[in-house]
Amino acid sequence: MAVLKVIEVLSNSDKSWEDATRKAVKQASKSVKNIRSVYVKEQSAIVKDDDVTEFRVNVKLTFEVK
Repeated sequence: MAVLKVIEVLSNSDKSWEDATRKAVKQASKSVKNIRSVYVKEQSAIVKDDDVTEFRVNVKLTFEVK
């Protein structure tokens, strides 16, 4: 039986929500091993001068505890 743990991570990108999600996984994988899945819980964006300047995600990362 595997033991899994879930953590929440916030990330941002000036490109897209997908890029912000990838950045969250990449950064978390530096200290958390065995990441199994990512669930995008929330998405938001920052708007300046009628243009989207930043994409933000709140994700849940699931990883196996050995």
